[in-house]
Amino acid sequence: MSGFSGRPKILKGAFVEYGISIPPLFVVFQFNPEELTRSRGVQFGGLSGNDREERVETTEQQQTTQNGSTSSTTNTSACSSSSRSLRSLHQRNFPEKDHLMGVQNAQTAEFSEESISFDIRLDATDDMNEGNVIAGTFGILPQLSTLEMMTLPKSESLIANVLSGFEEGFSFTNKEKPPIVLFIWGYTRILPVNLNRISIRETEFNTILNPTRATVGVDLTVIEGNNYNIPYTYSKALKEAMSVLNLANITDVANVVVPG
Repeated sequence: MSGFSGRPKILKGAFVEYGISIPPLFVVFQFNPEELTRSRGVQFGGLSGNDREERVETTEQQQTTQNGSTSSTTNTSACSSSSRSLRSLHQRNFPEKDHLMGVQNAQTAEFSEESISFDIRLDATDDMNEGNVIAGTFGILPQLSTLEMMTLPKSESLIANVLSGFEEGFSFTNKEKPPIVLFIWGYTRILPVNLNRISIRETEFNTILNPTRATVGVDLTVIEGNNYNIPYTYSKALKEAMSVLNLANITDVANVVVPG
C-alpha cells in the first residue's frame, strides 16, 4: 500500500478577520455548508436627472406639434413628476428608434449589495475521541465564541482593552465597530463581508454543559466597492472570467427561438 488516497483534497471555507488585530479572529469551517443562498436585488425607477427629463420633454413637445395639440404644459408637468410609475414610463414614446433601448436609457436602477446565507455545523465528537483536551473540556465553545466576537466591536473586548493600555498602544485592537470579515470560499471567492446575523442552535452538551454540537445560521452582506477593495475586485474579476468561459456553450443558442 502506498498510503496515498485517491480522494481529492477538499478545501474548507472560513471566516477570517480583515486587517491586523489582537486577538486575531478566524474560524475554519469544520464541515463545509451543504448549500449557500445568494441574492441580489435591483430596484428600478422612473426618470432621473434633468438631462433625461428635458430629452423626453422635447420629444413630447415635438409629438404634440405633429398631433396638432397645444397641451404642452400638461406634458411637461407630467414628465417631471417624480410620482410617475415605472409602468407608465415603459409605455412612453422615446426618441430612440428602438423602444427597449429608450426604456433602458430612461429608467434608473439602484443595486443592493449581494447577500449570502448558510448554516455552519460544528461537532466536537471526533476531537474528543482523539483525546483533544480543549475539545474534551470546552467542546465547540471556542469556535462559537469566535463567531460571536466577529459581531462585536473590538472596543468591547476585554483583551483588547488590556493591550491598548500598554505604552506601545496596540490602537488597532480598540475599534468601536464590528470587524470586517473575509468570507473565503475556495480560490474564486474571497469576499469582504459584514456579518449581519448569527443564530446559534446548540444541540448537545458535555457533562459540564459546554456545547459539543451546534448549528450556526449566518447572514452576510458583501462589501462591494471600487478597485481599492482588493478582495472584492479579485473575486469580481474571476466572476467575469467565468462568464467569458460560458461562451463555450454558445452553440446552445441554436436551440433557442429568438424573434427576428
